[in-house]
Amino acid sequence: MVFRKLPGVSASGMGLRLSQKFVFLLFLSGLVTLCFGALFFLPDSVRLKRIFLSKTETQPVTVGSGSENDAREQVKRPKDQGMTPAKGETSSIKLKSTSRKPSVSREGTEERLPGGKAQEDMTLSKSRTESAPSSEHGVDLDTFSYNKFRRCLLKAPLGRDNGTPNDPMTNERREKVKEMMKFAWDNYKRYAWGKNELRPLTRNGHIGNMFGGLRGASIIDSLDTLYIMGLTEEYNDAKEWVKTGLDLNSNGEASLFEVNIRYVGGLLSAYYLTGEEIFKSKVLELGEKLLPAFNTPTGIPRGVINLGSSGTSWSWGWASAGSSILAEFGTLHLEFVHLSELSANPIYTEKVMNIRKLLNKIEKPHGLYPNFLSPVSGNWVQHHVSIGGLGDSFYEYLIKSYLMSDKADEDAKRMYYSALDAIEANLVQKSQGGLTYMAEWRGGILDHKMGHLACFSGGMIGIGADDGPQEKRQHYLDLAAEITHTCHESYTRSGTKLGPEAFRFDSGAEATATRLSDRYYILRPEVIESYMYMWRVTHDPKYREWGWEAVQALEQHCRVESGFSGIRDVYTTNVSHDNMQQSFFLSETLKYLYLLFSEDDLLPLEDWVFNTEAHPLPVVRRSCQQSHVTQTGSQ
Repeated sequence: MVFRKLPGVSASGMGLRLSQKFVFLLFLSGLVTLCFGALFFLPDSVRLKRIFLSKTETQPVTVGSGSENDAREQVKRPKDQGMTPAKGETSSIKLKSTSRKPSVSREGTEERLPGGKAQEDMTLSKSRTESAPSSEHGVDLDTFSYNKFRRCLLKAPLGRDNGTPNDPMTNERREKVKEMMKFAWDNYKRYAWGKNELRPLTRNGHIGNMFGGLRGASIIDSLDTLYIMGLTEEYNDAKEWVKTGLDLNSNGEASLFEVNIRYVGGLLSAYYLTGEEIFKSKVLELGEKLLPAFNTPTGIPRGVINLGSSGTSWSWGWASAGSSILAEFGTLHLEFVHLSELSANPIYTEKVMNIRKLLNKIEKPHGLYPNFLSPVSGNWVQHHVSIGGLGDSFYEYLIKSYLMSDKADEDAKRMYYSALDAIEANLVQKSQGGLTYMAEWRGGILDHKMGHLACFSGGMIGIGADDGPQEKRQHYLDLAAEITHTCHESYTRSGTKLGPEAFRFDSGAEATATRLSDRYYILRPEVIESYMYMWRVTHDPKYREWGWEAVQALEQHCRVESGFSGIRDVYTTNVSHDNMQQSFFLSETLKYLYLLFSEDDLLPLEDWVFNTEAHPLPVVRRSCQQSHVTQTGSQ
């Protein structure tokens, strides 16, 4: 700046005033510098920054902020963002709630904390609480709104009249199924309350070792069945037990798969159907306990996890070379996406999307997915492929992930139809008697055996038929009907009219069990599941007739004085019972029968997707999402 000499003012006087001004300006500039330094560099200045920064300036995304990019772009994050403690030391690093959550590096994940429990999981609750963003009015933008969720449904969950059919005979059959449920439940409550399952012959409870010390599997599995059947008193008893009796602080060795599909699925479904907060709080607490299973070099979870504080996990002893099982790590997606929905934390979705990313990357022999995968190397361990046990629900969850995403998850859709094409090319066979079945594949050699578990595939192909390529939709529907027919034949060709655990198509056999070890029936639901789906898709009355045949067979051969029991040989009517009322009998078999004899608006398929334990989970609609942490397909 140029100061011009003013007339009548001495030079000495001007010099004095300029010095004063210079000192003042120097002081002022120092003050401004100090203020702005404090504003932008002091750690507690975040709120002041929000005031001064432009609204259009990009802000850091916090953990649990609800940003879709947290889930979509997690595969793009550089490895050096991870904060892995040095080997042998306990990390004291805290994840900053003002930055995007670092990805989990594959190297050294098992040495972060003793027992393999990663720091990110230890700080999960804290990061979710600290980072939840608020609006200007103090409202949590990520809080799940149950009322808003209900408004997103196209139809009422229980229909206009609880799904009551107009036809008197169909309604009578539905009431019979309801009576069977009440009978099974009453005996469980009388003789096995709080245990996992009922032993109806000896009238006592069974705990088992699948659930790692968790109790009440039959209660959790029955919650939604009791609710939709209108068994109000029984449902309230179950809810009260969840409040007072469900202890999640167990320290046992649990199956990640079984705990997820039964406990997580059952609690999620009960919450979405009823809005009872106890179910939400319990399932979020349980969900956190499952996360350490993913702490492997690849992110593929191991099959067994300690639900206690150690969080250690390992593979099943019988699994080849310490491998993980396709049907187990591939049957987490539906539940984990909803855990992210309810918690507003993307970590659950990130875990299952990482599994999908790896599966997309590795080579598939003939386009098929073998049943055993190493969680350490990320490579297939054996080339055994089955649509029954060890593989089944992986394929189910691909098409259901697409449907649950409101048909936005294009990656799941692509993976499903590619897998289905490979299955048709390599596994689908036609017997001499004209029965269509799915063989098993062992490195290129076909084993002409189909398990009862594989009979779910008729319903799976049926519900996915309309979303396939236009020119193949009728073909898929025909294939679904043929497979369901074959599974029905496995029932009708037995003396009890119940199907064996596995049946063969070789040495002249057609849909019959040729080995004594395959002749048992443990109240499995898969054939009835396909009846229900095929009824919903086609409304062909034969599926209801087939379902009623199953009801009669269950009543005649499996109903005992104090519950229902599996049988050891389906080919003899002089039955020997196995003394076990499986929890999935209440969750799946009876629920699918009840839905088969109900109107389609009871849990309509436009709004609900059933997990592999038949627990209904709602479709997450793009136009009506509760948070922004769900996936729309891997990128």
